[in-house]
Amino acid sequence: MKALKKRLLRSLALALAPPIGALFIRTLYATCKKEFHIAERIGEESVIFAFWHGDLLFPSYLYSRFRKKPRAKVLISDHFDGKIIAKVISYFGFETIEGSTNRSAVKALIGGIKALREGYDVGITPDGPKGPRYTISDGVVAMAQKSGAKVVVFSCVPSKYWQFRSWDRFVVAKPFAKLDFYASKALDVSDMELEDAKRLISEELMRHAID
Repeated sequence: MKALKKRLLRSLALALAPPIGALFIRTLYATCKKEFHIAERIGEESVIFAFWHGDLLFPSYLYSRFRKKPRAKVLISDHFDGKIIAKVISYFGFETIEGSTNRSAVKALIGGIKALREGYDVGITPDGPKGPRYTISDGVVAMAQKSGAKVVVFSCVPSKYWQFRSWDRFVVAKPFAKLDFYASKALDVSDMELEDAKRLISEELMRHAID
């Protein structure tokens, strides 16, 4: 009986939470002022977009500054919360790759490399799905080096925000805040040692990280 109730509640959540979540993001974004700080434009080649897990709310709007039509897949954990996130981001034109850089790492790596070679951009939260917060996993570097793709770091810094007490300290901008979006230049880590590449990506991500 408990198992049936759990399945029903999850089915209800999967049906209702994504459209409500997408509407909330769009409405909140519409109330805010925005400023975009983009280091450089990218070409047509596929790239990896990296951003912290606590900064999941608005990366689609920064990505749209690079591509008029999204052709991206986002690496999403295959647990239940990940399924809800996958459905939310589908409203913004994104597909998903199941797995994560911590869990199902091989599956995620293979899926990401395949997507990049097929001409998709790939979005990754290097500290997802469960942290530690602000810690770079090996997966983003492995994916970049095995595919030859460069890494572009995304950040969004709201002038006013709420911050959850979750492991990722998830940030939600307050209505009518100013949103400063940052995108780094494309980082080429193809010939770097693993730890050096991780350090470079981490330094870029931390430039505009929220405490």
